[in-house]
Amino acid sequence: MPSVSLRHLHAFSVVAATGGIRRSSDALFRASSAVARSVTALEAGLGVLLFERKGRGMLLTAAGHLAKLRADRIEVELRDVRDDAVRMRDKGRESAGKGGAHAGANVGGIEALLNERRLQAAALLAEVHHMPTVAHTMGTSQSAVSQAIARLEDMLGQPLFLRTAHGMVPTDAGRRWVERFERVLAELRHIPEDIAALAGVVEGVVTVGALPLARSQLLPGAIAAVLQKHPRLRIRSLESPYEELTAGLLSGRVDFIVGALRAGAGAAFEDRVLIEDRVALVARSSHPLAGRRHDGSQVSDADLGNYPWVLSRAGTPLRESLEAFFRARDVPPPQPAVETGDLALLRGLLVESDMLTVLSAHQLHHEIATQQLAVLPYDMAGLERRIGLITRRGAHLSPGASALLAEIESVSARWR
Repeated sequence: MPSVSLRHLHAFSVVAATGGIRRSSDALFRASSAVARSVTALEAGLGVLLFERKGRGMLLTAAGHLAKLRADRIEVELRDVRDDAVRMRDKGRESAGKGGAHAGANVGGIEALLNERRLQAAALLAEVHHMPTVAHTMGTSQSAVSQAIARLEDMLGQPLFLRTAHGMVPTDAGRRWVERFERVLAELRHIPEDIAALAGVVEGVVTVGALPLARSQLLPGAIAAVLQKHPRLRIRSLESPYEELTAGLLSGRVDFIVGALRAGAGAAFEDRVLIEDRVALVARSSHPLAGRRHDGSQVSDADLGNYPWVLSRAGTPLRESLEAFFRARDVPPPQPAVETGDLALLRGLLVESDMLTVLSAHQLHHEIATQQLAVLPYDMAGLERRIGLITRRGAHLSPGASALLAEIESVSARWR
């Protein structure tokens, strides 16, 4: 995929807003020839014309409108960073006027932010906390990385990082701004993907936050279907804890999350329910309680205390729901012999022992279908869970992410 220059994109955006090269040169404080070269370089990199050159001005093509949409979103992010820096400067000056230690530093224009390599350096440093690693990843020198960070700090009038025993750690302001830098980089990545989709080609990388309930059937079926239609698409699945996935969603590193929805996700996110999933009591097919499936009797609460349990970790939504379920029945919640979030380990323990678990039957679909495991006759009404999609509010998904979402919705519709 071609890379997009922030500086060229900014020039393109101003030309689109003013309607011509000559009019935009004053706003950009650049010669008309330099502005024209930026637009031409951007078009060459993307392989499309972004403007129709008319006598009455420069009119956006269909590709130009797509690029302008992303450019406008980038402009909002970068201006919000600068506005935040100005507020911090003004607060520092106010504090200095009241006897504070020093006034806030000056804040420059956004020109220093119009450099994707600087933003990438800051984003990587916030992740790994180690400047030599950032330099190696970016294929540059440590001095160049240091200069990139220093240039951003000079422009914003605030330190982005602090040197600590744990490496280079973002300041509070640095953490806020790096999140926006990452969203800018995500918007840049999506521009070539948007334009390729105009020609009917869906490509690029889609990064999905995969929560446990989605990993066994829902996501595999959707990924297989979308790749059959769009073989140039690439899918990355992240199986990190929920908090890490939502942080990635905020920064644009994750396109969307699929799995069990949680209450109180926050105003920054939107969720959409796909299906209601009911959990079940599961054990190996030769478990002593499995015979109840054939004689028509139910597993009783008393039966459950005779066998060891393997459950999700304390504090997870399923574990908390399970404990509330048993308390409502005036039954002590089971105390697990094993706590794990690893589905492979859980499967192995169930198959090799008389352990019990409570889990979505969808997550153990293949083992149940091959009769390694069985759903035991025990009524667990009230333990339904909502499986759905979580996106960042206001996000504009790439064509690839939208295509995968459509397949996820199609697969989930067959489960209802």
